[in-house]
Formats: sequence, structure tokens, C-alpha cells
Amino acid sequence: MAVPFKIDLTGKVAVVTGGGGILCSVMAQALGECGAKVAVLDLRADAAEKAADTVRAVGGTAMGVACNVLERPSLEGALATIKAKFGPCDILINGAGGNHPKGTTSKEYLFKEDLKGPVEGVTTFFDLDPKGIEFVFGLNFLGTLVPTQVFTRDMAVNGKGVVINISSMNAFTPLTKIPAYSAAKAAVSNFTQWLAVHLSKVGVRVNAIAPGFFLTDQNRSLLTKPDGSMTPRGKTIIDHTPMTRYGQPADLVGPLLWLVSDSGAGFVTGTVIPVDGGFSAFSGV
Repeated sequence: MAVPFKIDLTGKVAVVTGGGGILCSVMAQALGECGAKVAVLDLRADAAEKAADTVRAVGGTAMGVACNVLERPSLEGALATIKAKFGPCDILINGAGGNHPKGTTSKEYLFKEDLKGPVEGVTTFFDLDPKGIEFVFGLNFLGTLVPTQVFTRDMAVNGKGVVINISSMNAFTPLTKIPAYSAAKAAVSNFTQWLAVHLSKVGVRVNAIAPGFFLTDQNRSLLTKPDGSMTPRGKTIIDHTPMTRYGQPADLVGPLLWLVSDSGAGFVTGTVIPVDGGFSAFSGV
């Protein structure tokens, strides 16, 4: 992958959570191409190492670390491993996140007939499992907050550092069917602003990127059919995306490099940058 422009991250240590995924592995590779030593964290050790291999393949320095972003001891163990090999964290990308079927309704709208009794295959708002909601909030919000607690302490001590959270365009306007995920990502955006203020006196900048629709392993079956054509939901999304396409992982690289660059974005903190082809700006008419 050729980065759209180069910034000098020589000597910097970048930690990317959820780094085994399609989007965050590309971010890790871009940081490595710009000279950062990259620690790729993922719940799956094989996925973390595979993503680290892509960084090394372009001449970068990387290590894969198995880590659970919801467990502080796991994160502290990862921190110790990273510091021993690379040094303290300078750049934190909070990419871990996702949805869960138990936090999702099966229909976009509630109708009175849906209230007559349980219907197999139909999940209304009233059927949502609080445990599913809790899982989604834990993974997305606590999965951002707890790693930040662990990895930004050294930044605060050293008086410099950058945090990039991964929000979503549905933090601006919630999507139908996914109340838990939309609300959790809205919490990530709000937390980004709060943390930017809180850490402003110790030299740590905090921003977020809010991707629109990108085809990933998590949503591919929801947006496309086995033959590659769009599902009805996928068609609705494209119809409401002014640029009439899904995002490509490389579309995130430019905003990422700008935000992590102290020379390019040194006065930028507390922002949430949509990268969504205009979806969040389009009213539908």
C-alpha cells in the first residue's frame, strides 16, 4: 500500500487495538511505512501477527500482541511487553469494537401487530437482551476507555502523545436496527471530546475518525449477497451516500496520518472526523 503522503514517525511507538481487522491493519501498515514501531493488538494472536507481518512486509517494524481490551491485566501485560521491546506508547489507535445480534432489532420499524405475541425470527425493541446491549457498550466504549487509561499514562508523564479513537458515522445519526452500536459509538465520540479537554494540559491530543460504510468481515453479509450484489439494506446505504460507493480501507489513511502528525495537526484536538462519502451530511432529499 502506498500512503498518500509521508509524515516522519521515526522513533515513535504506535499501539493499534483491534489491529487484526481489515481497517485497523491498514492503519497499522501506514504508521509502519512512516517509520513508527507498531504494536498490533488483537484478541486473536494469529490475527495480530498476520497484521504485523504486513507492516514488516513494507519495511516497517512491528510486533503482534494477543490482548483483551476489556481486561486491564491483559492490557497491562501487553504494555509491559511493548515497553520492553519498543518503549512507551506515543500513538494509540483505539480500533477494537463491533456489534452483537442481541443488541439488534430485526425490523426497522415497530408496528402494532408486532406486539401481539412472540414471532419466530422477529426481534423488537422490547425483545432486546440487556446482556447483548451490555456487550456492545463494553466492547466499544470500555474497549476504548480502558486501553486509553493503560497506554496514555506514559504520554501524560512525558508531556506528549496522540490518541485516535474509532467512532462511526452512526454516532451522528443512529441507524435503524442497531440501537446499541449507534449509542455506543456516540459515547465514543463524546468521550473523545471529554478526554481531549482532560488531557490538554499534559500535551496529549485526542481525536476520532468516524468511518462510514466500509465492507469488512463483520458487515459483508449484511450489505452484499453471496454473488456480490447488494442487499436491500446495502442499496439503501449506497443511495444515501452522495459519493455512491463503499469506502476503501486506504480512504482512512490520509485522515489518520494528518491527525497523528504534530506538525500537521498540532492544534487539532477534540474533533470527530467523518470519512463516509457524505453519508452523514445527506438528508435523503
